[in-house]
Amino acid sequence: MRLMWARKLGLMMAVAGFCAAAVSSAQNATSAYDAAKHVFRLDGGDVTYAFGVNREGQLQTVYWGARLRADDPLNQPAPMGRPFELTDTPQEFAGWGGGLTTEPSLKITFPDGNRDLVLHYLSHQVRGNEIEVTLKDIEREIYVTLHYKMDGQTGILKRSAEVTNKTHSPLVVEEMQAGSWNLPRSSKYSLHYLSGRWGGEDQLQTRSVSAAETVLESRRGFTGHEFAPWFAISENGAVTETAGKIWFGALAWSGSWRITVQQDELQQVRVTGGFNPFDFAYPLEPGQSLRSPEFYGGFAAHGYEEMSHLESEFQRAQVLPQAPHPRLRPVLYNSWEATEFRVSEEGQEQLAEKAASIGVERFVMDDGWFSTRKDDHAGLGDWYPDPDKFPHGLKPLIARVHALGMDFGLWVEPEMVNENSDLYRKHPDWIIHFDGRPRTQARSQFVLNLAIPEVRAYVFGVLDKLLSENQIAFLKWDANRNWSEPGWPQMAADRQKMIYVRYIENYYSILRELRAKHPHIEIESCSGGGGRVDLGVMRYTDEVWTSDNTDPFDRLSIQNGFSYAYTPQVMMAWVTDSPNWYNHRMTSLTYRFLSAMQGSLGIGADLNKWTPQDFATAKQMIAEYKAMRDVVQHGTLHRLASPQDGSNFAATESVSPDERKAVVFAFLHSEQMQYPAPVVHPRGMREDAVYTVRALGGNLEAGTPPKASGAYWMNHGFSFRLEGDYAAAAAIFEAQP
Repeated sequence: MRLMWARKLGLMMAVAGFCAAAVSSAQNATSAYDAAKHVFRLDGGDVTYAFGVNREGQLQTVYWGARLRADDPLNQPAPMGRPFELTDTPQEFAGWGGGLTTEPSLKITFPDGNRDLVLHYLSHQVRGNEIEVTLKDIEREIYVTLHYKMDGQTGILKRSAEVTNKTHSPLVVEEMQAGSWNLPRSSKYSLHYLSGRWGGEDQLQTRSVSAAETVLESRRGFTGHEFAPWFAISENGAVTETAGKIWFGALAWSGSWRITVQQDELQQVRVTGGFNPFDFAYPLEPGQSLRSPEFYGGFAAHGYEEMSHLESEFQRAQVLPQAPHPRLRPVLYNSWEATEFRVSEEGQEQLAEKAASIGVERFVMDDGWFSTRKDDHAGLGDWYPDPDKFPHGLKPLIARVHALGMDFGLWVEPEMVNENSDLYRKHPDWIIHFDGRPRTQARSQFVLNLAIPEVRAYVFGVLDKLLSENQIAFLKWDANRNWSEPGWPQMAADRQKMIYVRYIENYYSILRELRAKHPHIEIESCSGGGGRVDLGVMRYTDEVWTSDNTDPFDRLSIQNGFSYAYTPQVMMAWVTDSPNWYNHRMTSLTYRFLSAMQGSLGIGADLNKWTPQDFATAKQMIAEYKAMRDVVQHGTLHRLASPQDGSNFAATESVSPDERKAVVFAFLHSEQMQYPAPVVHPRGMREDAVYTVRALGGNLEAGTPPKASGAYWMNHGFSFRLEGDYAAAAAIFEAQP
């Protein structure tokens, strides 16, 4: 049987192409197929990824790591042949069957109860920087198409899979992943991931990869606060910010997801990710298909910093809606802390005047503007201006905001509905629920079931109407609760679990259609803080709300963790009031600004309570930010001193793409026994260039030269004079002509 398959495989490979290669010169990526060895290869940036078809017809990983020479040999790994172990093949995409004991990528139940699925190579296509491989079950007409696309600049590879039912009977997909990333066999790996909770998102964690399975997941219907759909794996003890090999990846999916990291009994480490199989069942009728989420993977040979640079460059150039040249994020003001639900046309205009006076470019009216919305118990679902608060609609306020030189943004939460709303009274069956069971409310609201076509049409319709009738430049799209009772009673019992896929597909389609019809609109993804941050939603939104916790000291560790996986371009960071509402911590306005200026700057404080000195400080800091935001948002980030693990000192540096500008932010938690602040060593400057330096928000140590070479600043270093508790300062470097 094996001999017959090998002969068949060789014939199919020969027909498909012999040593065929394609080059995408524009993207500096290549893809190739070696018919003699049955090996596929993709190259991009400083990375090579290779996989092949073994004698059994299985698709297996051959190599993933630093870029190889074009003539370097890439040989298929041979089976270990150990007794009592049915499979040790590092498969790219494994069906659950044929003795598989590791995590499958696809699990199917057939009408006769059979659940055995063995996928073998059938055919392939090589195009530019893409490879497409089709697998088929050894008996049934089940086809899986694997998609690979290499980015030429960063070496980040995009993968996904699509299963098609070409049998004459329905079947049920019970697990659908994008595939597996297989690392070089070793027992000395560490897993890095981001965990957290509401108000404490994106805390970097590290644990050894051992003979077990680690599961990162969300079962909440949304991406979730507990874990980011991202991983990084390094060699134990051998990785720092600037040294060591590291493999990393991220899922592009905004619903329930899962990533598993498994080390098998032969110390093979594999990472599998896609839809969360918990409570998952997706029926496929004959001729129907299901496509997995996209799973991105990359490799860096020089530590966390290179990894973050690659991710940030890739996201700006390939993921964000305005890619490859996303617009710099404007400085915005949000009215929530000033008014909460006490919204009025006059009050908003007064806030807008104050915001304009300090240099704000975008005024955003938050919750409380729509029908009957006096608290969080009513109004969600009825998306039209409250006639008592806005008797002439939103146009007079928008006109005033425009006259002040700002564009206008609006807060919406269109996926949610209050029980006390016209929408719910008319359509109580439109929410996610199980018939005859309690309907759990959270924050006095339910979740609308976007999987229902009529609900999807309603949500798009009300948003389209708002944008068509008003000059709105920005939507802060919020989603403040997770799913519960995830039923879809309008569907047959065996089809209700499709909600996990259909809901998110319709959510994406609304965003996509809104942007197509209103190309000027910009959107922020917000979900009770950082509950919906992933590469899936980032394709349709221009920025993300990092956390509801706006305390500037807590934000140092949240923003630090965020930077390992996502570009600072999208990281919204606000200056809010002191004491902070979240933990009542007192900090200076300067400290709050410098903390927020490390991302995309927003102001959320109650300007009605500010002193003249506050306005003067804010005006200066906003002007400084505008002069440096291209460096912060489009430059490269260097994490100079970590705020994690009780650190008393933290520092970051952003360097412009041409390396002629740099800004260093430094933060002292508390001065202790008059110890001076640590010496800071910037990175990424040109050694032979001469840079001037000036301080912002604080002072440099006495004796710091006003200018010196890049080599001096990076090797000799410099210090800030930081005194007291919660002290902060920045240093701005500019190269001389």
